[in-house]
Amino acid sequence: MARKSSETAGDVSSDTIIIKKYANRRLYNTASSSYITLEDLAKMVRENVEFVVYDAKSGDDITHSILTQIIMDEEANGGQMLPVSFLRQLIGMYGNSMQALMPSYLEASMANFRENQSKIREAFEKGLSNNPLAAIHETNMAMMRAAAETFMPGASSKRSAPPPRETSNDDIAALREQMAAMQKKLDDLSK
Repeated sequence: MARKSSETAGDVSSDTIIIKKYANRRLYNTASSSYITLEDLAKMVRENVEFVVYDAKSGDDITHSILTQIIMDEEANGGQMLPVSFLRQLIGMYGNSMQALMPSYLEASMANFRENQSKIREAFEKGLSNNPLAAIHETNMAMMRAAAETFMPGASSKRSAPPPRETSNDDIAALREQMAAMQKKLDDLSK
């Protein structure tokens, strides 16, 4: 939910750029003292520039809705990255008992993808016949099964498990770290 800027002022680091959105839909970058567009914000995201967007009148933090708008614009302009089946599943999670878990799961999945991005690039450049994305998918599915088991004991045993693949000690160690981080987040949620 949106918070007033006075409440978040202590949460914003000195490196974070403040963007103000005015009623006329214009975005004002307080660091450069200039008006910017959603495209400029998308570029800032790609360049890992930290920013927060506040409604100029109310002071509410509207960063979430602005980032969502950027995604909608990207999807509408032909840069479709989100498959329809994913969008349907995501929408289906709203109101579901697992809704509270999804933000942490999606963040962990993206972090896992970013960490493995160079390995994936290497694998494609070497022309390996196996699909490196399949390994990431299996890791993500294992995390989701573990999360489902936490919230709904016995749920994972109702489905037949896919055949196991050979895993290295590094894979197992990485998965254990991810599971420990997920468990900590789940523990924090249950408090």
